[in-house]
Amino acid sequence: MRVIYSYAAAAMVPWALLVAGAFFGAPFAVLALLALTLGTALLDTWMSPPAPSDPPDPNAERVSILLALAHLTLIPVVLAGLMAGNMGLGGNLALFLAAASWLGQISHPNAHELIHRPKPGLRWLGAAVYTTMLFGHHVSAHKLVHHTHVGTEADPATPRHGESFWSYVPRAWSGGFQAGLEAEREQAVRRGDQPELRQTPYPIWVGGAALTCLVVLLAFNFGSLIAFLALCALAHLQILISDYIQHYGLARLTLPSGRPEPVAAHHSWNAPRGFSSLLMLNAPSHSEHHMHPGRPFDTLQTTELQAPRLPYAMPVMAVIACIPALWFRVMDRRAVKVMSAAQERLSARYPTQEPGPAETEQDLRSALVGR
Repeated sequence: MRVIYSYAAAAMVPWALLVAGAFFGAPFAVLALLALTLGTALLDTWMSPPAPSDPPDPNAERVSILLALAHLTLIPVVLAGLMAGNMGLGGNLALFLAAASWLGQISHPNAHELIHRPKPGLRWLGAAVYTTMLFGHHVSAHKLVHHTHVGTEADPATPRHGESFWSYVPRAWSGGFQAGLEAEREQAVRRGDQPELRQTPYPIWVGGAALTCLVVLLAFNFGSLIAFLALCALAHLQILISDYIQHYGLARLTLPSGRPEPVAAHHSWNAPRGFSSLLMLNAPSHSEHHMHPGRPFDTLQTTELQAPRLPYAMPVMAVIACIPALWFRVMDRRAVKVMSAAQERLSARYPTQEPGPAETEQDLRSALVGR
């Protein structure tokens, strides 16, 4: 089987189990949840990361379109299953958690892939996926802010060293919304337009979210709207935890010119594993994506790139990140080691560089080693 079809199969099998759970009952919902959690963890220990395509597989776009359409159908199907009330509390909980996991682990990486594609239709399809998760502003914040300012204080999505995930969430969410809007206004000025809200896509992001909620309310009932909002909240947490995990403690140091160093491999954590890399469209191979944002997911290097690696797969690291004391114990020393090596390389390249913010930040990292 061609590698590209493995990506589709990894995502669509739990989707099919979710749909079956919504229509036929709790056993399928439980299987979907197990497939996305325990099954992923087990398969990651047995499978090697997928080999990159060379040249890009033309079917990669078709896979992304398929997953986007699966997302758009999954939401009403799951809500109908939850509102049917024939699975009991345990069945409903399994269906809810499995659906939230699918949104965070599959819909988000796929929408992220789509918004980076050059074809406008694909970009808008990715935006539609994010908007129906009530996270449309991520399209602006990710492309215009995160990719430009990653590893600096100007990027709300870059976690600060020593910052817990639970402290990061409100700052990153609100900061991303505001920074994305400001970036869109700057884009409008560069086009020769006025920096007004209507000259940005934010009315689409916010209006689309409101319209989605209205459709859910009219199609089902108030209880379904609450369930939908809860699903989106868990999806948001998974989107934010991805950025938190992939950039924790990795900063771009300051060059003698006063500008941040260029984005490089050591500015992102990577977790290439066999099954989770398929499930998340190689999102765990994050360094190369930041260095080459336009590269299709199937061409990203999973094993060759010399970049910082997380000790466990992304889903496991997400669980660890939810426990700040454990996260700091696992990650602080690793982050310090990466940044110390980066500082040594920069000092060797610019031996006369005066101490500045970069060294001050490094001192903070060193102080945090004693956690």
